[in-house]
Formats: sequence, C-alpha cells, structure tokens
Amino acid sequence: MADLSRRRLLGGGLVAVGAAGLAAAGGGAAVASRTPERMGSATVDPHGAHQAGIETPPQAFASFVALDLADGLDRDGLTGIMKVWAEDIRRLAAGRPALGDTEPELAVDPARLTITVGFGPAAFDVAGLPDRRPSWLRPLPAFAVDRLEDRWSGGDLVLQVCADDPVVVSHATRTLTKNVRSLATVRWVQRGFRHAVGARPDGMTMRNLMGQVDGTVNPAPGGPDFDRQVWNQGDPEWLRGGTSLVFRRIRMELDTWDELDRPARELTVGRTLSNGAPLTGTEERDDADFEATDRYGIPVIPPESHVARARPRTADEQFLRRGYNYDDDGAGLLFAAYQADVDRQFVPVQQRLAEHDALNQWITPIGSAVFVVPPGFGPEGYPGDTLLGR
Repeated sequence: MADLSRRRLLGGGLVAVGAAGLAAAGGGAAVASRTPERMGSATVDPHGAHQAGIETPPQAFASFVALDLADGLDRDGLTGIMKVWAEDIRRLAAGRPALGDTEPELAVDPARLTITVGFGPAAFDVAGLPDRRPSWLRPLPAFAVDRLEDRWSGGDLVLQVCADDPVVVSHATRTLTKNVRSLATVRWVQRGFRHAVGARPDGMTMRNLMGQVDGTVNPAPGGPDFDRQVWNQGDPEWLRGGTSLVFRRIRMELDTWDELDRPARELTVGRTLSNGAPLTGTEERDDADFEATDRYGIPVIPPESHVARARPRTADEQFLRRGYNYDDDGAGLLFAAYQADVDRQFVPVQQRLAEHDALNQWITPIGSAVFVVPPGFGPEGYPGDTLLGR
C-alpha cells in the first residue's frame, strides 16, 4: 500500500508539474502574442545602391573579421570569394541556411543580420588592379598615441557581421570564413556589443564602457550631408555609392579612469555623464559653446577636452561612427568610422586628438586598419562587382 501511495503521489506530482509547465508555456505564448514582431524574424535587405550594415541602425552585436588572401590568388580567385559570399549573404540575411550549412537550424532567425564586405590595400594587387586603388587606401599615418599590435591590425579583406542576436553573428561569421578557407585565412576576429534590444529607447545613443554617451555628433541617415560625408560620389566611378572603413581597436584604462571623480571625468570629455549634454547645454544634442567662460574667465568646456579637440574645423571633418564595446582581452571600444575620403575627413581629426586630447591618458589605440567598402550589389551581383567585373 505504501508503494502504491508513493506511486500515486509521484504520478500526481508529475501531472501537477505538467500542468504548471503548460500554464507557464501558455503565459509565455500570451506575452509573445502581444509582441508585434518577434525580434529574431526581422530582416534587412542585403541588396541596394549601398551595402547593408552602414546606414542600417546599429544592431546589438558585431563581429569584425579580417582575412589574408592565399599566396598565388588572382583576380578570378578573389571574384570567386565574392560570389560565394554574395550567395551566403542573400541566404543568411533572409533567414535561410547557406549552401552546405552544417548547422542550418542556427540560420532561421536572422535578427536583422547584415554582412558588409571591404577590401584592404593588397586586394588590388592580387586582382591586378593597383591603378584602381583609391589614394587614401593605405595604413593611417603614425600617430603619437598609437601602440599598434599586428594581431589587431591590417588585413586584405574585412567582414562586418552585425545582428541583434550573438548566436546569429557567431554562426554567420563561421559560415562565411569556413566557406573560403582554401582561399583566405583569418587574420583577426574582434567581437563587440552595444545595449541589448529594448534596453534603451530606439534611437538613443549608446554608452561606452567608460559610461560616456558615445556617438552623438553623427550625420543623420538619409540627408544630403550624410550622402556627401559617407558615400563616394563617383571618384573613381567604380566606387560610386561605396565608402571607406577606418577600424580602430581602442583600449580603455578603466582602473585608472575609476580613480577620477565625476567632475573630472566630465571636464576630460566636455560632456555631462548623465545625458551626454555638452557642459554648456542641457540636452545631448545641444550645440556646444566653445567660447563660453565662467565668472573667472575660464572656458566652461576645456580646450583640451575630447569634445573640443574632436569638433570639426571644416565641413569635411565629419564621418559616421558605428562603434561597439569589447571586454575580451582587456576592455575598450571597437571604433568603426565610415567616410567618403579618409585623408580629407578622418585623418585631420585624429591628428588633433593624438596631439593633445585630455582623454589620451585613459585610451590607447592598439589596432588599426583601413578598407574600401564597395557599393551595394543586386540580386545577381556580388560585393565589388563594379571593380572586379570590368
């Protein structure tokens, strides 16, 4: 009888657990039904005049991958890589497995996946097209603040893989690299993150790991200034609609940054930490008044602050920043800047920062690379077809 009672109790318990499980599942379904669109099902069209992943609102997770082309590779081989990647991009961005995908279940929820492809300087030599390489496509000038490491620098090709789900980013990165492993080898992989989807209101500027609002003064997508500052206007003609990527790995000295009090941090940056407003304003996007002084005649925004040194001196000195935090092998910022001309737009600003930015005591560039990002491609095309297809 005792054994029978135990079995009845266990059986009843199992039924009770099962009912609770169903109730919990039902509750979850009810919550899901109130969501207009499941986050994982969202897609971004990979085709168009520009490659996706630049003007696209930044996703929560990113992986930047540089590859070196195999010795002896020629233009046909490089074209072959681009064609393989184009098909992979189309399928993965739509939530379909890539051809030969060994983990197809990981591809069904694209979560706004975008994959952006760029060429390093040596890719033009491999293709036998050195005369078509933009004049600015070369390593950046040596800046005094740089402590660059080879393991985070350079590359013949680059992939920027972004999505709102880290599993999607990881799967897409592995798929793209393994499908060309006989033609190119991975040089480095750098993974970054922003705030999770829904953690902050849409359109709100990200914060870096120093607690700063990061990326306030960015050109607004869709406007004429954005087009002029970000997209190539046809010089050279094959690059019309393309852009450049300056990629920097910037290490942050968080332990010593922690030693500063709040006022010292704000004077170093030139903005309030609470909402990113300039020290002369109240809201994040207020114009900074660099001429304002306090009652003692001291500038409210110190001239050596990061904001003062970074502010544009000409209309050309603006570019699109699309950064991500990292906390593996140290902590810092993966700084991705897109602009039509590196020499005209990025270099002057970086030179001023390198010369005398109060923030330099707590940040150090340890990786650097420059890539050209070809224009977008159509359903029958591939990245770089305006260059390689001629």
